[in-house]
Amino acid sequence: MDPLPLDRFEQLVGDALDDVPDELWDAFDNVVLLIEDAHEDEPELLGLYEGIPLTERDEYAGATPDVIRIFRLPLCAMCADEDELVDEVYITVVHEFAHHLGIDDDRLHELGWA
Repeated sequence: MDPLPLDRFEQLVGDALDDVPDELWDAFDNVVLLIEDAHEDEPELLGLYEGIPLTERDEYAGATPDVIRIFRLPLCAMCADEDELVDEVYITVVHEFAHHLGIDDDRLHELGWA
C-alpha cells in the first residue's frame, strides 16, 4: 500500500500502544518511542529497540532512555491495506517492547511474535 501520512500513522501507533496489556505497561521503565520513515542503514527494518533490557540493568542510574523506533515506510510497503497495517503496527510495537523486557528474537518466535 502507499505510505500513510505521518499523522495517520502516528494514530495507528498510538492505538497500538493503547492496546498493550496493562501488565506490560507496568514493567516499562525509561523508554522513548520514535516514529521514523525508515532505518538509515537497513531500510527493510520494521522496528528497532536500542537500549539496556530490563533483565540486564545492574548499574543503570543516570542512563539515557532506551529507544524504540517504529519505521513507517517499510510497514506500509509490506501491507495490502490499512487493516493489515493496523495488525502489523501492533505486532511491531509489542515485538520491540518485548526486547525492552529482555525477550530475545528466539523466544518471540516461539511465542508467535516474530
